[in-house]
Amino acid sequence: MAFTLLINHYKFSPAQLKQAKAIAAAEEHSGVAVEFIQQWLANQHEFLVHTSGSTGTPKPIVISRERMQASAGLTLQALEITPGTPALLCIHPQFIGGKMMLVRAMEGGLPIRIVAPGANPLKNLPMDEQPLFTALVPMQLEHILKNSASLFRLNRMKAAIIGGAAVSPALEEQAQMVTAPLYSTYGMTETVSHIALRQINGAGRKDYFTVLPGIQISTDKRGCLVINGPVVEEEVITNDRVEILSEASFRWLGRIDNIINTGGIKVQVEQLEALAVDCLAKEGYNRRVLAGGLPDEKLGHRVVLLVEGVALPDTINQSLLSCMKTALPKYWTPKEILFTEKFKESDNGKVKRSETWAGI
Repeated sequence: MAFTLLINHYKFSPAQLKQAKAIAAAEEHSGVAVEFIQQWLANQHEFLVHTSGSTGTPKPIVISRERMQASAGLTLQALEITPGTPALLCIHPQFIGGKMMLVRAMEGGLPIRIVAPGANPLKNLPMDEQPLFTALVPMQLEHILKNSASLFRLNRMKAAIIGGAAVSPALEEQAQMVTAPLYSTYGMTETVSHIALRQINGAGRKDYFTVLPGIQISTDKRGCLVINGPVVEEEVITNDRVEILSEASFRWLGRIDNIINTGGIKVQVEQLEALAVDCLAKEGYNRRVLAGGLPDEKLGHRVVLLVEGVALPDTINQSLLSCMKTALPKYWTPKEILFTEKFKESDNGKVKRSETWAGI
C-alpha cells in the first residue's frame, strides 16, 4: 500500500504532494511536515536538523537520507509495522522524532494523519479513523490516560513509542492500564532518533533497553554507552552511564555529567530522582523533580532536591525524606528540599537542568 498524507479533511498522494504550490497548509506544524515530505519525495540527500538543547545549546546537524532510511527500516522491523498500518504524527515535525515518523510512513507505505502536537492528540481525531502506530511525548501520554475515550483509542493500537523525555516511574505505573504495547525510547538527534526500545507496560514490561537490529553497543572506560551501526555516520560516544546486559541490551543508569560528588560519595541524580517521584506518588503528589548539588564548605557539594510546583507541607517533606532515606544508599538522601514554580524547558518539552538550577 502506498504512503498517503491526511491533513484535516484532505488526503494527499505522493504525486499530489510533489506539487510544491498545490498544498497550502493552514497550520504551522502541517506546513513544516509538507515541506519536509516534498524534500524527501524530490530525493534530497541531506537534511539539516537541530538537537533539542536539553543538555546544552541546540546545534545544527546534517543527517543523510541513507541513515534516515536505515533508522526507519529498523524501527518498522522491530515493531512489526507492515505496509498499510495507519499512523499518526502528533509531535512536531521540526524535530527528529517527528521527521522520522514521516520517513517511516513514506518508506513503509503507511497512511499517516497529521494533527496538532497538543496535550491530548487523540481527543479530536475523526471518529471513523483508528491509528495503529504513533509516537508520543510523556506529557501527551499522561493526558491520554486521563481521558477514557482517548485511552480506548490508545488501547487499540499496535504500538506507541514514547520519547522526547524520560518516562517517570509514576507515569510508568499509570501506563499499566494500557493494553497496547508502549515503548520508551533511547536515542538522540545524532543517532537519527532512537536506537533502542524498552516496553514499559504489560507482560513484556522490561527495566532495560533492547537495541534495534543491526545496532552495536559497548562502553568506554567511563562506563558510558558507545553506539555503532547504520544509523550513525561515525561511532557515537555518549555521556550516558549504562550496564551492558548482552550484545543487544543495556540498562540506563544516568548521565555521567549528572553525578554529584558529596564528600567523596558519587550520587547519580537520575536514580535519586526516580525514587523521589515514587515517594511523592505514595503521598498523593505527581510532581517533576530535579536533584542537584549546591556548594557546601564541608562536603564540597550537598545533595538538594528541587520540586516543581508550590511548596508542600513540612509533614509531606519529612515523609518524603524518610521514604528516600530507607531506599537510597548511605549519604544520598537530600539535605534540603527546594521548590520552584516551573522548570525551564526546551522547545520540545525537555527539562533544561542547568538553566533551571541557575534560576534558584
